[in-house]
Amino acid sequence: MKKVTALLCLSVVILFSNYTYSQNSSLPIPRNIEKAIEKGTRTLNGAPGPNYRQNKSDDTIKVEIDPPTRKISGEEKIVYYNNSPDTLKQIVIRLYQDILRKGNMRDFEVDPLDINDGVTVTKLVVGGKQFKMDGTDKDISRAGTNLIIKLDKPLAPKSKTEIETSWSFIISKISNIRMGTYDSTSFFVSYFYPQVAVYDDIDGWDEQNYTGQTEMYNDFNNYNVEITTPKKFTLWATGVLQNPEEVFSSKTLEQYKKAHESNDVVRIIEEKDYQAGLVTADKEKLTYKFKAEHVPDFAFATSDHYLWDASTLVVDKETGRKTFISAAYNKNSKDFYGVAELARKAIESFSTHIPGWPFPYPSMTVFNGQGGMEYPMMVNDSSVPELKGTVHLTSHEICHTYFPFFMGINERKYAWMDEGWATMLPFDFQAANAGGFDDRADNAGSYSQFAGNEDDIPLMVLSYDLRGAGYRTASYRRPGAAYEFLRQTLGDDLFIKCLHKYMSRWNGKHPEPYDFFFTFNEASGQNLDWYFKPWFFERVYPDLSLSAKKTESGELNISITNKGGMPVPVIVKFYYDDGTNETVINKTAEVWKDGKIIFSENVNPKKNVKKIELGTAEIPDVDLKNNTAAF
Repeated sequence: MKKVTALLCLSVVILFSNYTYSQNSSLPIPRNIEKAIEKGTRTLNGAPGPNYRQNKSDDTIKVEIDPPTRKISGEEKIVYYNNSPDTLKQIVIRLYQDILRKGNMRDFEVDPLDINDGVTVTKLVVGGKQFKMDGTDKDISRAGTNLIIKLDKPLAPKSKTEIETSWSFIISKISNIRMGTYDSTSFFVSYFYPQVAVYDDIDGWDEQNYTGQTEMYNDFNNYNVEITTPKKFTLWATGVLQNPEEVFSSKTLEQYKKAHESNDVVRIIEEKDYQAGLVTADKEKLTYKFKAEHVPDFAFATSDHYLWDASTLVVDKETGRKTFISAAYNKNSKDFYGVAELARKAIESFSTHIPGWPFPYPSMTVFNGQGGMEYPMMVNDSSVPELKGTVHLTSHEICHTYFPFFMGINERKYAWMDEGWATMLPFDFQAANAGGFDDRADNAGSYSQFAGNEDDIPLMVLSYDLRGAGYRTASYRRPGAAYEFLRQTLGDDLFIKCLHKYMSRWNGKHPEPYDFFFTFNEASGQNLDWYFKPWFFERVYPDLSLSAKKTESGELNISITNKGGMPVPVIVKFYYDDGTNETVINKTAEVWKDGKIIFSENVNPKKNVKKIELGTAEIPDVDLKNNTAAF
């Protein structure tokens, strides 16, 4: 055991050998984070520093979708604001759909029929200068999914520039990574417009390529978007529709307005409406105009036969602010007939219970596509056969509204900062609505399968360096459990206080892990490093063992050994020979706060004990064989 412990310590030292330690924290802090603290953009108490800043853009986009060819064609004007103190000598543009470009790296296998030439850029003007897009312009570099533009006239601090571009690409048909074609006339379209990458106070330009697995890191921008479809197509998108009178039939418009005033779900579009031709305005082409302010991305979906249900919920009782909540779905997706109501309940729970923060956006649409993927005010979800799956998928993806969108998380580096919250925050809602299915136990069981293995990687290892089970465990399972047991350790009131402090400080900004750690330390009035270190930095794992023996006085001495080193709750249940049972020890993870590895307690049983059991299904444990004692 001493040899194993020494090896574990050595691995942690090697893993964080490039980190230094702040005088005010026992957590290892990387040099680039320390530099941000030194220059006043971050602080050791977790608040944004006096010099914190971030860039943004105003995006005016016009696109048209051609369903038969699956072609998206667009033009865009970007006003980009350099709010940083740095002079920018280049601008990085993301061309996400270059993930399907021949020769580019991808995390997932892609059908050869979906491999293409990526994004075709036919026009690019930056700061009044026209760039050649034929490969001959020395000031243009195109690598992976990034387009890097060298500026003749660097962009000065506190100034802005204009970018104009025209482009097109083909929507994937078979290999639908987070977006794509779901039948011949139904599409979810995301990552579709040239987007200025983030320039932040930690790393400068984010030049990490999009390869399919790691997701978003975007600035908060304003969008005015016009999307043109053929006749008879309905469209849903991020933001608020500005021209319903121009695109809907009188029947749809009436139901649409009714849903905006209804607490009950309204069937805006039913199958019979398509049969009667009563869905959209009678035009050869329809242009839907949407506006979204201070959001980190924009997505849309369209179909000429999807059904549409919606209602409106007051999410903020103090201000009366409302959210329009929709489900758009294929008539054959049996579970989706209840999704609009389920989404409404989830948003109400998030707004009033946990995280207990009013839902921050004016709309939310759950679109019946494929997989489970989130965007601001839009969700792309599969249809699933069981209630538990529908409840989990709907609540998980909607919960992402808070993390990473409202909070501006860098998912590329720290997926656990959003996926972990979207795993844990819906636990209460899921328990109340999933027909008895226990998501806490499901997460604990999944984590136990991988905990302590080689691919159970400390969460502070960057997400884009992980693959397979290692990524899944580090992004969902382990952080979901970490947040849940932190909540139990602090208690609901203090946990919510800390969470709200973190959210109030960093919504609309770009928090990174130390902003979370330091804010919780300050808001709780405690040094929680004892908890953060093992859960987020170290190669430890959940493994408790139980031993019990009778004392001379007739008591039972219960001894719990923390073999894996991870601070988890201690729950011990007694089973009596009369068939009854009770929990006699119930301790939060704080029992391991002082660093001890053995916890002991004497218990005077009320009855004759037949068996003692350690743990529950909701507490991960890699070895259950040493969790019982029989008498």
